[in-house]
Amino acid sequence: MRDGYVRWLTIPTRWGDNDVYGHVNNVVYYAFMDTAINNYLIAEGGLDIHGGANIGLCVQSSCEFRAPLAFPEPVEAGLRVAHLGRSSVRYEIGLFAPGTDTPAAEGTFTHVFVNRHTRRPAEITTPLRPALEKLLRP
Repeated sequence: MRDGYVRWLTIPTRWGDNDVYGHVNNVVYYAFMDTAINNYLIAEGGLDIHGGANIGLCVQSSCEFRAPLAFPEPVEAGLRVAHLGRSSVRYEIGLFAPGTDTPAAEGTFTHVFVNRHTRRPAEITTPLRPALEKLLRP
């Protein structure tokens, strides 16, 4: 349900997102989730993807598909945080067709934040931690 998500991003679909069966291919759903997460981290959390000391690496992801999405309809991605640890965060993402209350897909995505050079776990600090705390589901 839509009311369980905290942050929203509308993502346009592209002609090439559809597969031969006439709907968005399953691998594209993961790109939608990644886009929703990183859009938020950059815009609200100050994540510097090009030069920051720490980066988030995906260590786990999943997606449950419930209904097809298709070009040319945009996708409405709802985002929330289910768990926030010292160096990791588990997001939950709902992908919705416009005007629907039931997600076409629901996924999880776990980031472990690491030092860019050593790849060792790094504590999530300001300004990223307060931004992630805003996404914790009530």
